[in-house]
Amino acid sequence: MFTGIVEATGTIAAVEEYATTRRFTIESAELAKEVRPGDSVSVDGACLTVGEPTSDGFAVDVIGTTLERTTARGYDPGVEVNLERAATVGSRLDGHLVQGHVDGLARVQDVRADGEFWRLDVQLPLDVAATTVVHGSITLNGVSLTVSDFLADDVVQIGIIPFTWDHTNLRHAAAGAYLNVEADLIGKYVAKLVASRTP
Repeated sequence: MFTGIVEATGTIAAVEEYATTRRFTIESAELAKEVRPGDSVSVDGACLTVGEPTSDGFAVDVIGTTLERTTARGYDPGVEVNLERAATVGSRLDGHLVQGHVDGLARVQDVRADGEFWRLDVQLPLDVAATTVVHGSITLNGVSLTVSDFLADDVVQIGIIPFTWDHTNLRHAAAGAYLNVEADLIGKYVAKLVASRTP
């Protein structure tokens, strides 16, 4: 479980291709001494397991299902990723409850500065849009964000404050790019419950 509050960014240092998996070595000076084998780390919102710490980061193995559903399938050396270690019992919940189970890809439609902050318009997968509400939470690339408005049935607008812009990889988002998206956990359970009771 995570909170969507990014601790650090890292850089994809190496990519190893195997028959059904990819191994990514991630450089992150901030987390290099903090992670241990078996730890869960959110990498752009996807919960991955630390396989092997390195002197300046760690390596993770990503299987087919995750590669199919996330931006990890396109990672190359040099790509910047958002990182967050799993929350601990008793820690502050500064963002919202995030499982690290990416629901799909959101397509960026527009990014523009508006004074001191930025507006990000993204098209959501229909199942994610169905559980999303104005002023509710959503996770993009592992970042806990608040939905400002719906521009269409499946298009939301999000305001990004300067701190988030400066400390996450959302500042690299451009029209046409894809971001990992996780719908609000409570919204997903409510939708499932309502659907199960509909005759």
